[in-house]
Amino acid sequence: MIQTDTIDQKVKPSKAGPIVMIGVMFFVFGFVTWINSILIPYFKIACELTHFQSYLVAFAFYISYLVMSMPASVLLKKVGFKQGMMFGFFIMAAGAFLFIPAAYTRTYEVFLTGLFTIGTGLAVLQTAANPYVTILGPMERAAQRISIMGICNKAAGILAPLLFAAVILRSSDADLFKSLPQLSPETRSKVLDELIRRVMVPYACVGVVLISLGIGVRYSSLPEINTEEESPQLSEANSDKTSIFQFPHLVLGTLAIFFHVGSQVIAIDTVIGYASSTGVSLLEARSFPSYILAATILGYLIGIVTIPRFLKQVNALRICTILGVVFSLGILLASGNVNVLSHNMPVSFWFLVSLGLPNSLVWAGIWPLALDGLGRFTKQGGSLLIMGLCGNALMPLVYGYFADHYSLQQAYGVLIPCYLYLVFYAFFGHKLRSWR
Repeated sequence: MIQTDTIDQKVKPSKAGPIVMIGVMFFVFGFVTWINSILIPYFKIACELTHFQSYLVAFAFYISYLVMSMPASVLLKKVGFKQGMMFGFFIMAAGAFLFIPAAYTRTYEVFLTGLFTIGTGLAVLQTAANPYVTILGPMERAAQRISIMGICNKAAGILAPLLFAAVILRSSDADLFKSLPQLSPETRSKVLDELIRRVMVPYACVGVVLISLGIGVRYSSLPEINTEEESPQLSEANSDKTSIFQFPHLVLGTLAIFFHVGSQVIAIDTVIGYASSTGVSLLEARSFPSYILAATILGYLIGIVTIPRFLKQVNALRICTILGVVFSLGILLASGNVNVLSHNMPVSFWFLVSLGLPNSLVWAGIWPLALDGLGRFTKQGGSLLIMGLCGNALMPLVYGYFADHYSLQQAYGVLIPCYLYLVFYAFFGHKLRSWR
C-alpha cells in the first residue's frame, strides 16, 4: 500500500478542501457523462439513425478512455495532478465547442468527434481524480469517500438529462416526432436541422464553464500527492515487479471495471429507448434515467453509513454483484405491468431501474481492492483501471446489435455475464497476487 503516513501529514490540515474540490469535479464528470442518455434518443431522431448507430454516441465518448488513459498517466507524471486536471478541462471544453459546427451542419461524424474529445479530457481527469480520492486517507474508508464522490456524480446525472431536455425539447415535439415520417424529404430535412441546432447554445455554455473550471483547479489549494513513495515493506514486496501486468488483482480489476461500467451505461442509456418501445413518449421518458441514478444515490448513502463500521467494503461489493445478477434475470423473465410513480410500465422496466441500487457500490468496491499494494505503480494502475471504462463504449454496441436483431428486452441478456464476472472478482479475483 502507498505510504499513507506521509500522505496524511501533507493533506491533513486541509483535507475537507480537497474533498470538496474533487466532489465538484465528480459533479462535472456526471453532468457531461450522463447527458448521453438523452443525446442518444435525440440524435437517433434528428440524424435518422438505427439503434446501433445511435449507440455510437456512447462508443465515441468512452473509447477515448481506452486510447488516452496511458498517455494521461504519462502527462500526470510529467506535470502533476493539478496541471493535468487543468489540461483535462481544457480538452473537454474543445470537445463541447465542436458541437457548434456539428449542429450547424447536422453532421453526425462531427458530433462523434466532439464526444471523443470530451471523453479524452475526461480520461485525463478521471486518471487523476479516482486514484487521488482513493489514497486521500485510510484505505479501509476508500469506498466511503468514493461513495461521496458518487453522490456528486449521480446527482449531476439526475439534473443533466432534465436540464438538457428542458432546454432543447418543447411541449409540441411529441406531435412533431410522430409527423416526421409523413413529411416530404425537403421539409423533414429543414425540421431536423432546426431540431439539432438547439444544442448549440447549451454546449457553448458548457465549454465556457469547463475553461473556467480548468483555470480554477490550476490555481487552487489542491495538494499534490507523491505516489512514487513506498513504505520499506511495500518496496521490498514489489522489488521484483517491473510492470503493472504483474499484479493479477489489478488486471482482473480492470476487466471488472469494464463489465461494471458497461452494464451501468446500458441500463441508463437504454432506459428511454426501452420505455419508448412500450409506447411512452420521449417527453415522459426523459425522467427515467434520473430514477436509475436516484436508486444509485440511495446505494451510496447506504454505503456511507454502513462502510466500514457495519459492513466491510468487500462484503458490500459481494452483495451488490449478486443483486445485479438477480435484477438482470428479473428484466429478462418478469411479465405484466405495474403502476409506480404514476407510470404504468412493465415489471421488467422497474427491474431495470432497480439496477441503479446494486450498481452504486461496485465501482467504490473495485478501486481500493485493485490498487491495494501497488505503491510506485499506483498512477499506472489507475490508468489501467480507467482504460476499463471503454466498457461504456463497447457494451452498448453489443446491446444495440441484439436489440436490432431480437428485441430490446431480450438484448438485456448481455448483462448476465457482466454481473457473473463481477461476482467472481468480488469473491476470488481480488485475492490473486500472482499469476502462478
